[in-house]
Amino acid sequence: MFSHISSRLRLSVAAAAALGAAVALAAPAQAVESTTPEPAGASASARATVAAPAAWAAGTRSYLVITAPGDTTAVRTAVANNGGSVFASYDAIGVVVAHSTSTGFASTMRTVAGVQQVGATRTSDVPADAYNPALPANPSQTPTTLTESNRWDMTQIKAEQAWAVTTGSASVKVGILDTGVDDQHQDIAPNFNAADSVSCAYGKADTRAGAWRDVGTHGTHVAGTVAAAKNGKGVIGVAPGVKISSVRIAEPTSSLFFAENTVCGFMWAGDHGFKVTNNSYYTDPWQFNCPNNVDQAAIIEGVKRAQAYAEGKGSLQVAAAGNSNYDLANKTTDSESPNDSTPVTRTITNACIDIPTELPGVVTVAAQGNGGAKASYSNFGNGVIDIAAPGGDGASGVYSTLPGGKYGNMNGTSMASPHVAGVAALIASVNPAFTPAQIRDQLGVQATDRACPSDTRCTGTTTKNGFFGEGAVDALKAVGGSTPPPGAYFENLTDVAIADNTTVESPITVSGVTGNAPATLKVGVDIKHTYIGDLKVDLVAPDGTVYTVHNRTGSGTDNIVQTFTVNASSEVANGVWKLRVNDNANQDTGRIDAWNLTF
Repeated sequence: MFSHISSRLRLSVAAAAALGAAVALAAPAQAVESTTPEPAGASASARATVAAPAAWAAGTRSYLVITAPGDTTAVRTAVANNGGSVFASYDAIGVVVAHSTSTGFASTMRTVAGVQQVGATRTSDVPADAYNPALPANPSQTPTTLTESNRWDMTQIKAEQAWAVTTGSASVKVGILDTGVDDQHQDIAPNFNAADSVSCAYGKADTRAGAWRDVGTHGTHVAGTVAAAKNGKGVIGVAPGVKISSVRIAEPTSSLFFAENTVCGFMWAGDHGFKVTNNSYYTDPWQFNCPNNVDQAAIIEGVKRAQAYAEGKGSLQVAAAGNSNYDLANKTTDSESPNDSTPVTRTITNACIDIPTELPGVVTVAAQGNGGAKASYSNFGNGVIDIAAPGGDGASGVYSTLPGGKYGNMNGTSMASPHVAGVAALIASVNPAFTPAQIRDQLGVQATDRACPSDTRCTGTTTKNGFFGEGAVDALKAVGGSTPPPGAYFENLTDVAIADNTTVESPITVSGVTGNAPATLKVGVDIKHTYIGDLKVDLVAPDGTVYTVHNRTGSGTDNIVQTFTVNASSEVANGVWKLRVNDNANQDTGRIDAWNLTF
């Protein structure tokens, strides 16, 4: 029923299989997740390295030991007295990460006074790397010759229009809980926040420089969708003005995301002021954790407490729904778990939950293809899905950053979730006092309603159903919150060729706007041209008045993809406006790709 790779990383099977070829793509295919010393000043809520064993031993397993929040000293002592060692502890939520080679450790600890739950987090041994973690590779970078261009996913959520209101605030921090992030990438480096980046692999914060780097490609792709810089290179993220931090929760080699890693990640997010986190994974080794299983019940409780802690500190979690085309509102079987040993087929019910996407307070994101339909692989479920966003499908993938300065397409709810995380970051930017609950509510309010198609699996109403939740994410409406809402919007998407030494025009007819144009008329321009120093670009008002927005500058630069502000308050709004482009030299040519007006 499930694909191991696609469900865990929320990346579609086709994309995972094709990734080796995708990493070197030159342009968007439009058809187509230590024992290091505790740092000085570390939060008491995230205390680590308490009586940890000196060396790894074969047969070491990891456990979450749950007790009352507060001082965990007595429980930590009991761990050491009963054949275990404390690898990390989180006093604020009463969670201790314990290691032991004793097969009777969990059952013994469950009899200790003050211990509420104990659960094994794995069905395999803790890797030796946990005791002396190797730093991920720092890949050599390949500079790009690509320039930013419109992409179907950004157009679908109206990101370009939202940027006329805000590109995001640098005071808003977004955590990428994933396989790591290539912080050296040319499109990520300008917005990367190393001070708040970390590895949480194995369940304890490793703050060494570079520990946060990608052990795959997934996290870097996700990071680019959230906040790739608006710098003229490669791609632009949904919120290109915010800061991103990498919290690597995937372990090397296996790329598995165990419960202790997720606990560490959420605690880090809360303690480091992340306004939003993106979670494009499920918590291994169980696709669904069932409360009638003692181990899985402890996993549910531990991760749930960590998520609630992060939210209480002001952090909203956004998570991918999964890629198995599975009805999360009508669970029946699970054939994928445990994925760290030998999976078995088991009967399950809706009491069993996908973590973290089905935890209270988490925004669950389904995927859409190009055009807005439910992506073929996307999980669904009435009452489970909160919102939908572009995740790609088939040949139309989501184009974003990959390690080493590269770019490529991927499909998956992994790709949908960061679109929503980016919009949440834009909401936080224009509403800095918003709580996680308010951001979550605003995501729902701004979503564009999408009715169920002719598919009996989709149940619910036009305003809320199992395929799209409350609707499709809309960045433009999302940022209208506490700022004056954007005015009427008009665009022309027809290409107009720009030959050498010619003058061309592209018209837009404006109607239904009362009075004059504003003093802050937004003129969005997308001109593809190999030498913009040749170009003079004017906005021509209906009465013939000319407003110059670009006059033969940027001589060595390709393309004009920019929003200009024009004081057109003396012009009647209604009528035919024109974008006029003069090419004033030989050799270099191009086209008006698109342009728009926002009143």
